[in-house]
Amino acid sequence: MTDGYAVTAGQVCDICACRIARRCVNLAPMITPHTIAVLGLGRMGGAIATRLAAHDWDVVGWTRSGRTAGAVQMADDPNEAVAKADLVLLALFDGPACQQVLDDVRASLRPDTIVLNTSTIAPAEASRLARQVGPSYVHAPLLGSVPAAATGTLHILAAADQDVLDRVRPVLDTLGTVRRVDDASSAAALKLIANNSLAGAVLALRDSLGQADALGLPRSHVLDVLELGQLGGLVARKRRFLLGESPAATAEFTIGALAKDMALLADATHTPSRSAAALADTPAPAEADIAAAATVPAVEDAVLAPLRAYIRGHATGDPTHFRDAFLPTAHVEGVRDGAFVSWRLEEYCALFTGRPAPDEATRSRRIDTVDVHGTVANATMTLSHGADTFTDIFLLVRADDGWRIANKAYHRHT
Repeated sequence: MTDGYAVTAGQVCDICACRIARRCVNLAPMITPHTIAVLGLGRMGGAIATRLAAHDWDVVGWTRSGRTAGAVQMADDPNEAVAKADLVLLALFDGPACQQVLDDVRASLRPDTIVLNTSTIAPAEASRLARQVGPSYVHAPLLGSVPAAATGTLHILAAADQDVLDRVRPVLDTLGTVRRVDDASSAAALKLIANNSLAGAVLALRDSLGQADALGLPRSHVLDVLELGQLGGLVARKRRFLLGESPAATAEFTIGALAKDMALLADATHTPSRSAAALADTPAPAEADIAAAATVPAVEDAVLAPLRAYIRGHATGDPTHFRDAFLPTAHVEGVRDGAFVSWRLEEYCALFTGRPAPDEATRSRRIDTVDVHGTVANATMTLSHGADTFTDIFLLVRADDGWRIANKAYHRHT
C-alpha cells in the first residue's frame, strides 16, 4: 500500500497505464525523500552518510565490513535499512558489489523507493542496473573525494527521469553541485574519463618528483613550484601526503580504486591503458592514497641497470657491457643496409671494436620509457649517432641475478 494505492504484479496502473511488474514510480507522491538508507560505508559512503545526517536527514547505514559512520544509525541487515527508506543510496566499490547488494534487498524495496547509485562502475553495468530497477533508478557518480563529500562540494553527474531527479534534488544539493546527464551509461563513462585525467596527472606528478629527486632538489621547494603550474590543484590537495605528513589510514582516494577505474575504462573502450598498468604495478599498497603513487620511484634502479650497461657499451665500444646487459640467448633485430638482420648476442658484440666511436663526444642516448609488468618490462630508447637516429625497443625480464634484456629491435632514422 502506497498512499492509498495498492499494487500487485500484472496490475495496470491507473495513473500511467503501465503494466506493473512490481512497482511503478508514477504511483509515488512527488515529495522529497526523508529516510535515506546508505549502503556502503567506506571512505566516501561514510562521509556521505555523515554529511546527510548532519543536515537533518534521517539516515540509516549498512556496510558489509561492519564499519560505522559517526553518529549515523546502523542496521545489521541491508533489508532492515531498505525497508524503512524512501531513498536507497549505494556507495559501493564496483559493479558486482552493486548488483549483489541490489539483488539481496530487491524484495525489501518499497514501490516508491528511489535507488541512487553513486558508485563508480562500468557504463554497461550502469545500463544494466538502470534496466533492472526501472525509472526510479538514478545513476549519480561523484567527482571529488572525501573532503568534498564532507563539505558538500562534490560535482555530481546525475542521470534520471526529470521527475525522479526533482525528488532527489534536495539530497544531491546537500552533497554538491548537480550536472544532469542523458543516461546512466553516459554518466558512468564520463566519471571514468574524469578519473583517467586524474590518473594521468598522478603519473605526471610522479615523473616530475622523480626527476626533481635525481637533481637533489628539496621536495617542499619542488611542490611550491609545481603548485604554480598545470598540476597545481593536485599538488595543493595532496601536499600533506606528498610530504609524508599524513598516515596511510587517512587515504582519501586509494591507488586500488583508481587502478580499478582505469581497468574499467580500458575494458569499455577495448583500448590498452598505460595508466591502468602503471597504477597496478605501483610498489605501494592498494589501500594507500593516490598521492603514494606519485611519491614512489617511477622505475626501480634494478630495471634501469641493464639499459645503463647497454648505454655504456655504445659509449665505450666495449662489448663486455653488452654481455652484462643482455641475456646470453638474446637477439638484436632490425634493418641494416636494406636487409633484415637478426643477430645473436655474440654476433652483435663482434660489431664493436672496444674503442669509442670517433665522434662519441657528439653522440647521445636517452631512455624514453620504461613500463614494468611484474617480472617483465618493455623500454624504448633514442640514440643520436651523428647523422643517424635510432629508436631501440627492448623486452626485459627479471632473472635470478637481476633484470636483463631478452631482446632488442631497432629502427634507424636517416
